[in-house]
Amino acid sequence: MTRRAKDEEREERIDMEITVDAYGPEERAMGWYNYLTDTLQFPFSAKCLTQRAISPLEPGEEVEVVDIAPAEECEREMFVMIRWKSRQLAVPLMQLEGINVDDETQQAIEDWHYWVDRGYEM
Repeated sequence: MTRRAKDEEREERIDMEITVDAYGPEERAMGWYNYLTDTLQFPFSAKCLTQRAISPLEPGEEVEVVDIAPAEECEREMFVMIRWKSRQLAVPLMQLEGINVDDETQQAIEDWHYWVDRGYEM
């Protein structure tokens, strides 16, 4: 995997707004969870970017994202809830890109993608 180039402005926002005062994996996970809960505007449409063994989605597939997954599902990676057939299903946020989303939602999704692409971990 090729690491994304460092973006100082995004790094500053992540350090000062998302993971500020986080001194371990649990606190970083809660920082991300709270940021995404507060910032993502549900529902929104999204497109699958990549296949994952833990998800039924295929690249190019469009879904409706209806909420963030429960906190206990987001301790190691951020998941969102999608409408899937007749129920809701949690899928990795890293697997999705927003479609025609508002600026805050777009930035939040891009922040998470950036953090993961840089190789950072909870």
